[in-house]
Amino acid sequence: MRNALKKMEDEALKLPARSRARLAERLIASLEEVTDPEVESEWLAEVERRSSELTRRQVKGIPANKVLKKARTALR
Repeated sequence: MRNALKKMEDEALKLPARSRARLAERLIASLEEVTDPEVESEWLAEVERRSSELTRRQVKGIPANKVLKKARTALR
């Protein structure tokens, strides 16, 4: 199993950047499909809390383009 995993990793690292990114996205998505009901419930409560704060104007939202720009800069 260990050798097979190493071989897959080596082959994946030879792929072009876009293909590696797509593979990474698919692998991460496959992990997210397995959800713990308790964790899912807690995330839902967090989403509702944040949505309520935005609705009541207790916090100010940040436009996605600004958040993404900051994230891309931080990753460089």
